[in-house]
Order: sequence, then C-alpha cells, then structure tokens
Amino acid sequence: MNGIFSSIFFFVVAIGVLVVIHEYGHFLVARICGVKVLRFSIGFGKPLWRWNGRRDNTEYVIAAIPLGGYVKMLDERESAVPANEQGRAFNRQPLYRRFAIVAAGPLFNFLLAVAIYWIIFIAGVPGLKPIVGKVDAAGIAYQGGFRDGDEIVSIAGKLTPTWDATILVLLDKLLDHEAVTVTVRDQAGHDRSRTLRLDTAPVDLERTNFLSTMGMESFRPDIPPRVDRINEGSAAERSGLSSGDLIISADGVPIHDWQAWVELVRAKPGQLMVIDVKRADEVLQLQIRPDPVTENGHDVGRIGATVAFPEGLSDRLRAEVKYPSAAALRAAIVKTWDTSALTLQLLGRMIVGEVSVTNISGPISIAQYASFSASAGLIPFLGFLAIISISLAVLNLLPIPMLDGGHLLYFIVEALKGSPVSEQTELLGQRIGIVAIGVLVFVALYNDIARLIN
Repeated sequence: MNGIFSSIFFFVVAIGVLVVIHEYGHFLVARICGVKVLRFSIGFGKPLWRWNGRRDNTEYVIAAIPLGGYVKMLDERESAVPANEQGRAFNRQPLYRRFAIVAAGPLFNFLLAVAIYWIIFIAGVPGLKPIVGKVDAAGIAYQGGFRDGDEIVSIAGKLTPTWDATILVLLDKLLDHEAVTVTVRDQAGHDRSRTLRLDTAPVDLERTNFLSTMGMESFRPDIPPRVDRINEGSAAERSGLSSGDLIISADGVPIHDWQAWVELVRAKPGQLMVIDVKRADEVLQLQIRPDPVTENGHDVGRIGATVAFPEGLSDRLRAEVKYPSAAALRAAIVKTWDTSALTLQLLGRMIVGEVSVTNISGPISIAQYASFSASAGLIPFLGFLAIISISLAVLNLLPIPMLDGGHLLYFIVEALKGSPVSEQTELLGQRIGIVAIGVLVFVALYNDIARLIN
C-alpha cells in the first residue's frame, strides 16, 4: 500500500475506533441514567450515512470529517423540550448523573487501553533486551558505573525486560529529577549495581537522543550483509541476488555490515548500482536498481531482501513479556496507570517550560505512526491504539472548557457553591477553550510540518 494512503487509512481506522469507544461511553451511561440521546455521530460535517434506531428514534451518523464525534442529548439549554420529556433532559439530571455521563467518555478510553494491554500481555510482547552499547566516558552513565555490554535488569526496583519498559521508567525518573539505582548484568553474567544521576541530567526528550542525554546508546551488533529471503518481483530478485549471498561492495565501496548496506540502498532510489557478492566460493558482479518508495514525503530505495541473522543472535537480543490471564490483567492496569501518569506529567512539564512543546504530535505524525505500527503487525498496532487512547483520555480530562474536563470542572464548582455556574461564565469559558484548543492544534500542526521539512 502506498505510504501516504497507508497513513491515511490506518489513521482513519485508529481514530474511528477511539472515537467510537469514547462516544459510546457517553452514550451508554446516558442511556443508563435515563437521558434521551438524539444523535450518535462519528465524525463531523456532512453525514455520509445515517440510520434511526428503534429506541427513542436515536439518529446514528457517520460524517465526512473523521476527526472526532459527539453524542447529542435532550437538553433544554439547546432547544425547547416537551413537558412530558423534561425528566429525560440532560440538564434536569442530578449532578452525580451528569458527572458520570461526561466522565464516561475518557473512562472508556482508559478501559480500552487496559483491554488492549491485557490482550497484548497474554499474546506476548516481543522486544529487544535493554543491552547498553557504547558508553560515553563524559556522560552520567559512565560516571555511574555503566559499561559497554551491560544489560539493564531493573531500575529503582522495577523490572525492565525490554528497551520499551526501560525507556518508560527512565523517562519517569528523569522528569522527577531523581538519582536512581539500576541493576545491570555485566558481560560476565554478574549482577551489578549502577547509579544514574538523573537529577543532574538535562530533560531532553528528542526521540533520537534520549539515551544520549545520559551518555549511552542501545547495543547494535555488527550484522554481516548476508541476504536471507528475497521478495517475489522485487529489485533484489530482478538483479539475480540469491538467499545466502554475502554483499562485499557496492560501486567499489566496501560493505562491512547490513546497516551500512541498508543506508546505501535507501540513499539511491531508482539509481543503478554495481555490487560484488560472494556466493559459495565465487565472487559475482551484479547490477541492482533499488525501487523508489515514498516515506515521509521523500523517496527512498528498497530492494525487497531481508538479512540473514547470525545463529544465536536473535536469542541473545530478543525478549518477550508474557503473562497468564490474571497476571496480564494486573500488568495491563499498571501499564495504563503508568502511561497515563507519565502523559499527564509531560503535559505539566510542557506548561511550565521544562519540556519542549516540540514533543507534541499532530494528525500527520499520528497517521505516520499508525501506518508504521500497522506494517509491523497486529500487536504493535494494538499497542499504538492503547497509547493514543490514553492520550485522548488524558487530554479530554484537562480542565479546559469545550473538553470533558472543562464540564467536569463546572460540575465540581457547582457542587461546592450549590448552584450551576452562570451562562456568562460558561460563555467566557468557551472562548478560553476555543483559544486553548486552537493554540494546541497550531503547535501540533507546526511540529508535524517541521518534522516533514527536516
């Protein structure tokens, strides 16, 4: 599937799932509380499809702009309500019911994340073991005792079986400016205690240099440039490459590892290359022209061949996080809680200026991540859905008028003062909310465009 269309397709799928779950939360609890639902819409703008249900003649709509949705309930503040149905109007409900209806949307997004993580932990989460590569002698990692080849076992008592788990804990501790004790397993197989003085480290969360902030890299083995599988109809097949071929050089430049070969291929989309390969005991010269493939708005080369990993390397580097059903549920709840807390903490640090707003992603980046995760398989795509669902829930709970959190704030004020907030206050809040959301959207889109340009 073309890169752009793939991104759009999986973005629509992801947003569609999350919006349906979010709005269904509002819808279901409203029904339970006896409130009449007039419309359940997925998307905004011109309806593409509509259907009226039997109960209350509720209108179900799929609209043209798939960037959200809404549940419209009977409400005297929006239109006149017949006397015989006033008891079913949202504004006539007790405070606790209104609070529950509004809170149900974000709650269902959290529950979706728990359900996804539960499935993932039962199926098993593949990952890379957190083995440290090169350690910079001037960094805090080296000063804390880290050395090349250390495998991170736990941080502050939390087990870290994969790099994903490691990064999550490190990020949390970095934001807290804490010095942490890290248990590692050195190359000799002995468990050692190391220290990371994260209280002295700069808060640098750029995707490409998070570990370098601490003066270390993840381990990357030198993998020989030996071909494993050849895709049918690919540039590799047309060139005459065969499984088992060892690439020696390209255009006269020696190739020592697979990563160097990949980078060279990506840099030459549609360009003819002359390569020397070793097959059995002879050296052959072949011509190959990488197929151009669009990624992030740029053409890169691809030949359609996979690498032959050295025997035993995969077992050494790969890890899998897997639990029985009950333990998986507990792990899913903890994972959702930790990710939610970290998301909220990051937002707070952005507001006070300790974390750059360049870390905010907009629809373009989300679409790209959706496509990348989907191409990696079902489990990565489900993990992506869980993270976005948590982000959507946390964002909606922020006390910003126009969002669920703004309405909940009004309800809290109402509970404290004994009466609803005035219409003037709500109108002022709406203006503030529109400005706040507008600024957030502008920053997100600006970041997306800047990433594309760079």
